[in-house]
Amino acid sequence: MEFVTFNNGVKMPILGYGVYQIEPKDTQKCVEDAISVGYRSIDTAQAYFNEAEVGAAIKNATNGGTKREELFITTKVWINNFEESKALKSIEESLKKLQVDYLDLLLLHQPFGDTYGAWRAMSRFYQEGRIKALGVSNFYPDRLVDFYLNNEIKPALNQIECNPLHAQFEAQKVLQEYGVAMQSWAPFGEGRNNMFSNPTLEQIGKKYGKSVAQVILRWQIQRGIIAIPKTTRKERMIENISVFDFALTDADMQSIAGLDDKQSLFFNHQDPKMVKWLIEVHKDKF
Repeated sequence: MEFVTFNNGVKMPILGYGVYQIEPKDTQKCVEDAISVGYRSIDTAQAYFNEAEVGAAIKNATNGGTKREELFITTKVWINNFEESKALKSIEESLKKLQVDYLDLLLLHQPFGDTYGAWRAMSRFYQEGRIKALGVSNFYPDRLVDFYLNNEIKPALNQIECNPLHAQFEAQKVLQEYGVAMQSWAPFGEGRNNMFSNPTLEQIGKKYGKSVAQVILRWQIQRGIIAIPKTTRKERMIENISVFDFALTDADMQSIAGLDDKQSLFFNHQDPKMVKWLIEVHKDKF
């Protein structure tokens, strides 16, 4: 496994396992399978509503001999918990659900609402040593720079959409300028726009005897981007983690770069309707 070192010295595996959209009833087994095949970084969130199941898997893994310090656990505070006092309470709840004494990484899930209040709460846990690193998610470059410059404790990571069709080269340049690690959500774009049958990616995969998914993950790793692919199938987990035995050439990297059309495959965080939806979607659950 390769690692990315944060601006505070914390090291994070460059490849992890994400549990977004995994049903709670399936989550524990999926996380246990992921850990059993070699994943040590697990990404969840309050808004995924499966933290407790991730916690059960973590407990079983540590009881089975996996050391807690070998695991890298990430969760995220949701918008409706951003007010400082609510954030403090919600973080305690997340720690309890995950059955851990500390988090390796805690993120602001969205760039809306009382982000500064939530950051103050997160910072308190960080200063107490109960969170090893703080970061943000879905912050576009302008919001990232504003937030970075106006907080004493700097974000260590920004988790954003990134895939071959939405490569985020400009966003990565800004993150590199400020020393903030980049992490991709939906590295496969959930297969949208026929990504898994893209001729360019298929051709590169055939050259190395690798799948399109493996090519995509290798492309991100070689850019220094942390990826957290999600799958419920153990054989796919094994496939996704088997990407450290080959390297793409500069020509391969340039060919994949040519697929970028600079458009999200999902939604625009600058769309007023989307902002309203994100703020209201889970309001009755928090």
